[in-house]
Amino acid sequence: MRKPLIAGNWKMFKTPAESIAFLNEFLPLITGHERDEVLLFPTITSLAAVLQATAGTTVHAGAQNMHWLDEGPYTGETSPVMLAAIGCGHVLIGHSEQRLYFGETDERVNLKLKAAIHHNLTPIVCVGEHLAQREAGHTETVLRIQLRAALRDISSHLTQNLVIAYEPVWAIGTGKTATPEIAAEAHTILRHELAQCCDPAVAQRTRILYGGSVKPDNIASLMAQPDIDGALVGGASLIPASFAALVHYS
Repeated sequence: MRKPLIAGNWKMFKTPAESIAFLNEFLPLITGHERDEVLLFPTITSLAAVLQATAGTTVHAGAQNMHWLDEGPYTGETSPVMLAAIGCGHVLIGHSEQRLYFGETDERVNLKLKAAIHHNLTPIVCVGEHLAQREAGHTETVLRIQLRAALRDISSHLTQNLVIAYEPVWAIGTGKTATPEIAAEAHTILRHELAQCCDPAVAQRTRILYGGSVKPDNIASLMAQPDIDGALVGGASLIPASFAALVHYS
C-alpha cells in the first residue's frame, strides 16, 4: 500500500552544471522504473535547474531546507512561497545536520512542517538519536519526543503527504549502518507513535524512510523489513551509477 521512496540528498555538493551532468547520466539508467518513487534534494542554487531537467520524468526534486515564514528580513533563508513558485513540491525538514550544526530545534521543525503543509509541499521530516542517546538506552524516548513535537497541533487529516525519515545520527557519514533489525525496531517505534499521536490510519499510510550510510550493498536487506518504506541516501546518491543501483535494489 505504501509506494517505496528512494531519495538522494546531495547536501552541499554539485553546481548547477554538475547537477545536469549527473541527470544526463542518471535518467537513462532508470528509464521505465516505476516500482519506487525517486526524489533528489540538490542545493538551493541547483534546485531550479534540476526541477526543469526532471520535468516530465519520473524523478522529482525537493529543497534541503526552508524557513517557515512566507517572507521577511531573514538573510540567507528561502521561504515556502519561493519554493512553490519554482515548482518545488518536496522539502526536507529537521535533517540531522541541521539539528547538529545549525541549531535546528523541535519547535522550528514543527513550524516548518505546518508551513510545508499550508503550501502543499510534501514534507520529509527527519528524526534520530545520537550515539550517546542510543548507548544510554534512550532511543525510543528520543524518537517519540521528536516525532510528537514535529506533529504538535497538526490535525491528522493534514498529514496525507507526510513522510518520516529515521536517521540514526551515529550512522550519518560515518560508514556505520544500523543493522536491518535495529532500523526496523526504530521504524516500528515511529509507526506506533504515529498511531498514538495521530491515528492508526495515519500510521499505516505514512512512509518511513531509513537514512544512515545506505549503499547499494545494504539497501536490499533494509528494504526487506516491512516497516522500512524507502531510503534517504547521502554520499551514495552523488554518483549516477551508484544511485541507479540503489533504485534498482532487489
